[in-house]
Amino acid sequence: MRKLSFTIVLIILIFNFVALTAFAQDNQKLAQTGMKFLSVSLDPRATGMGDATTAVFTKSSAMLYNPAVMAELEGYSDFSFGTTRWIADINYIYGSAAFNLFDGQYGVFGVSLVAVDYGEFIGTVVAPNGDGFLEVGNFKPTSFALGIGYANQLSEKFSVGGNVKYTRQSMGTAVTGYDTEGNGKVEENKVDAFAFDFGILYHTGFKSLDFGMSIRNFATEIKYKDEEFQLPLLFKIGVSINAFDFIDVDKKMHSLLVAVDASHPRDYPEQLSFGAEYLFMETFALRGGYTFPTDEQEFSLGVGFKQSISDIKFAIDYSYTPFGIFDNVHRVSLNLAY
Repeated sequence: MRKLSFTIVLIILIFNFVALTAFAQDNQKLAQTGMKFLSVSLDPRATGMGDATTAVFTKSSAMLYNPAVMAELEGYSDFSFGTTRWIADINYIYGSAAFNLFDGQYGVFGVSLVAVDYGEFIGTVVAPNGDGFLEVGNFKPTSFALGIGYANQLSEKFSVGGNVKYTRQSMGTAVTGYDTEGNGKVEENKVDAFAFDFGILYHTGFKSLDFGMSIRNFATEIKYKDEEFQLPLLFKIGVSINAFDFIDVDKKMHSLLVAVDASHPRDYPEQLSFGAEYLFMETFALRGGYTFPTDEQEFSLGVGFKQSISDIKFAIDYSYTPFGIFDNVHRVSLNLAY
């Protein structure tokens, strides 16, 4: 027991050291990150609660938030698929899968994929004509992140997890000019990198109070052309609890999960997120969340429905986030577990 306690304390100390080291040199680098698609929250349950989910169980999609939570997986497998209608007609899709092999003796393994469709754009080059430019065809930017994750319960109270993911962003091929024979010079504009996520989850033992921490998008500096930039590193800590623990109520009929997250991003000021989820008869969910300070996004709303058929569980979730002068954001997902 002493050896396990020492291991847990050591992991927490290492986790905090990594976080402090990562942010030590970035206090004056706000808004200087690339691959921003890695910062967009995609899971409807998480966004419906204002992204206050660092200490909240989110099944296989936990890989996108706090990979340690994946260790709480019940059953043998879990699959999540979702789509997000983002601002400026940008569309995201994601998928995640987690496998609890050998009854969890060796932990939980997972894979995830996030892909972005930015649509098509008209390519142009400078030309000595009346318009000042010449169209050279369309190009289609794309981005994706492919991850492999692992999580394990070191004890009944403490879990750890991590992801490694390959990220790639391409602006497509572009004509940069013409040679002496009038043929276009084509260049592919892309950048890729490996990034890492780490997380811990701790059940305090007081009622249903849980505590979590995560670091996402940890990577070395990346160079694109002549410019260097960092990935959107994010450090979060959060707590969650069922508020109905303090009153006499049937937990199978009513549940009110409340959560609070504090975020320290690399590229914008710190934020606080508050979220709540009311669950009726372990079937219907109503969610709400609020994040501040923000420029446009503030509150989020969401609903969910889940049910079981034999050994198969399924859930459908939806969230809505108004974005001020931008388009409203809609997210929907389907979850299957066995």
